Amino acid sequence: MSITGQKIWNPKRATDRRKQVLDAAESCFGMKGFHGASMADISKAAGMSAGHIYNYFASKDEIIAAFVQQNVERVSAIVRDLHQQDDPLQAIYDDLEKSIHEDLQVGYWKLPLEIYAEASRNPKIAALAQAADRHSSNEFLSILKKGRQKRGMQVDELALAGQVEAMIAFFQGLQVRAMLNPQLDEAALVEAMKSAMYVLLFDE
Repeated sequence: MSITGQKIWNPKRATDRRKQVLDAAESCFGMKGFHGASMADISKAAGMSAGHIYNYFASKDEIIAAFVQQNVERVSAIVRDLHQQDDPLQAIYDDLEKSIHEDLQVGYWKLPLEIYAEASRNPKIAALAQAADRHSSNEFLSILKKGRQKRGMQVDELALAGQVEAMIAFFQGLQVRAMLNPQLDEAALVEAMKSAMYVLLFDE
């Protein structure tokens, strides 16, 4: 405590506490769903009081908003890395097998599906998710444009926008396929996805 009796704000501690809450919320949402998991469940999983959690998140909607922002930051980091590559298109293609494998893991797709479900009935979450999607789509559009320019390929922004939509649809669809068909042949899927992505990335 300070001389005035006020706690001194510690940014690192606040960040750690927020992560603690988000980790607990992800586990609770995965087990009970967004509506089934209460703030009391989250506080118990986080090992802190519900009142303490409200210092960081005013509602479950704010927790989901934080997850949406985390994904925006994850995509931005990927795009920043691609901008440093000599051949961004080849880098995307070379990383496909790893990316597909990660997307098929239960720990990866449970939370996004919960967010999509909530967005379908909650206009506030829908607006956040749609804004995040526009941001991420624009970032990938920029990297495809740069990759084509580096290869001396034709750049048709309207066509590229369609290609970005197709690529995102492929990867978001993986989450649904992993849920509906947990026994799918991953190796066969990878080969099929690589064939389709090759056309989207490299065909004029």
